[in-house]
Amino acid sequence: MSLRIKLLLVALVALVLPWAGFQFVKQMEILLRQGQEQAQLASAQALAQALVATGPVIPALGRSIRLSVAPRGLLLDGSDDDWAHLDQAPIRSADGRLSLRLAARGNTLFGLIEMQDASRNRQDVGSQSSGDEVQLRIGGHLRERRFRIGNAAPGNLQVLAEPATAAIDLAGVWQETRSGYRIEFALSGGRDGDGIAIDAIDLQDGSVSRRIALFAGLDPQAFPAWLWWPNGAMTQAMSALASKGTRMRLIDADGRVLAKAGGLNVSDKEAPKATRNRWYTLLYRLLLAPPLSRAADYAWDRQQLDAVEVFTALSGIPASVWRPSTDERAVIVAAAVPMRWHGDTRAALVYERPSEALLVLANRAVAKLIAASLLAVLVAGLVLFGFAGVLSLRIRRLHHATERVLKPDGRLDPKLPHLNATDEIGDLARSFAKLLGEIGDYNDYLKTLASKLSHELNTPLAIVRSSLDNMDHEALPPAARVYAARARDGADRLWGILRTMSEASRMERAIDAAEGEDFDLTEVVRGYAESYRQLAGNRTVHVLLPEQAVAFYGAPELIAQALDKLFDNARGFTPEDGWIRIQLSAETDGALIAVANSGPPLPQKMHERLFDSMVSLRDTGNLRATGVVPHLGLGLYIVRLIAAAHQGSASAENLPGDNGVEFQLKLRGMQRPKP
Repeated sequence: MSLRIKLLLVALVALVLPWAGFQFVKQMEILLRQGQEQAQLASAQALAQALVATGPVIPALGRSIRLSVAPRGLLLDGSDDDWAHLDQAPIRSADGRLSLRLAARGNTLFGLIEMQDASRNRQDVGSQSSGDEVQLRIGGHLRERRFRIGNAAPGNLQVLAEPATAAIDLAGVWQETRSGYRIEFALSGGRDGDGIAIDAIDLQDGSVSRRIALFAGLDPQAFPAWLWWPNGAMTQAMSALASKGTRMRLIDADGRVLAKAGGLNVSDKEAPKATRNRWYTLLYRLLLAPPLSRAADYAWDRQQLDAVEVFTALSGIPASVWRPSTDERAVIVAAAVPMRWHGDTRAALVYERPSEALLVLANRAVAKLIAASLLAVLVAGLVLFGFAGVLSLRIRRLHHATERVLKPDGRLDPKLPHLNATDEIGDLARSFAKLLGEIGDYNDYLKTLASKLSHELNTPLAIVRSSLDNMDHEALPPAARVYAARARDGADRLWGILRTMSEASRMERAIDAAEGEDFDLTEVVRGYAESYRQLAGNRTVHVLLPEQAVAFYGAPELIAQALDKLFDNARGFTPEDGWIRIQLSAETDGALIAVANSGPPLPQKMHERLFDSMVSLRDTGNLRATGVVPHLGLGLYIVRLIAAAHQGSASAENLPGDNGVEFQLKLRGMQRPKP
């Protein structure tokens, strides 16, 4: 757990007393809100019962269609221009061939029927020969009108009423279209709750006819759809019951709005952010306000409500919801209750009215007390949190600086922050700096250990070897000559070790004194790589070089030394039937030389340490028996020095699948001398 969190938890202890007061206020708010919800549901249920008793009966089965308001000046000319701006989508049959648009004004029903029929078997309805026609039924259980519509040619509708003695109050125009025909009609005498059914008869070859039903119903004699007028009987009944500042909506079983009335004295849209900046309003909304639903779910212009509360009421269970408004002090409470006819839930009534939202903050003294308590705790928490943040930032800076001390090439760069600080963090930074300085001095000592040992041991070893040479000229017993031979072998091995260490020291001095020149790096790598094939034995050597020359400024003899070391290292770990790959690639800021080989992978912890002095992974267990000079781990150390001399770096990593190892030498070039 971080220091800031600990200090913040300490500050939160001061919240105990304000928390107790807040719990009391919260419980009071919940009780007041529940009481208001119950009152709203009771009012909605009373209104629903009144509408059931006075309004038209909603059918138990069938589809409900709320008619759009017909535009003024609608012409019955067989064109669909006047219907393009209605907010109601056309109703289509199952196969999509028959579509219908409906609108109403007063008690007149307007309709636009479009039929896709390429056979064109047109005859006037009632003629001796049969033809394409449309059958329209409208009305209810006690009042039903039936019409047959069919035209042999475009023009005024030819209508036949059933029975023939019935009055024909339907007029309109038949118009042929590219894909079929269009019928635009007007029918007077409509009312809320009228059922409607439309069938199209498509005569295909003179004898075979096909019936296309716009509304699918189980009973062909029953009405599968019901019409609701924009200002019909149900709307008038709701308008009479809606009080000022409230509104109601009648919802059918599919969530469609059948009728609505009333209006709110506040906007039902969510308040913009600019009107919610007062602190007590923000406090209420954050701490006490009930969960609010989206204002768009109950927009007044929606033709269908998909809210959860509406479908809960349609299932027979009353529900309520709180919504925001543009008034920051008020919310809108919506109650959805079921409407039942003969015990069957066929619709739902949504009753809405605004409610004062800041009930618990009416008492200004209580509000100020809560605000003062919260403000005091907030200030204390901010002070402690800020202090913890500054302290944590200083510790984190020291942490990151400590991690960056060790460079990828193994050097130490102990640049730590807060060294001049007088507090505990300053003491810690100075302790780290002292420790890192001592570690750096020790690493420098280890790096020069090889040259020091070679210098110090050279003279004593020369004395030992000369003494052994003199003993060869003396008469020694056979047993003594065996021990003398062993002493000479050991001296020779030790002399080889000293020679290797001396060569490494000379190599370091040669690297420091090397001078750069311009040359083609591709040719240097190609020449040495080809010579390595003879040294590889049965191993396969792959050489991958760029086709063009790689211009480079550096010391070619040093790069050759690095290649020798890398190839010798790869050959030592590659089995006899393995492979070695030498690759050169040009980069934007220099060049990359990669030497890869098959063989055992590197231990994860040795990736960076391989390039340190006196570090080796070679097996030296049987060197004493064979007399071979042990490997001192100086080759890769020299490779790193050569890379550093060319402003580059050396790295090693395992190949994918641990199928081998790849050593990379990134070179940027030596610095050119200033003129």
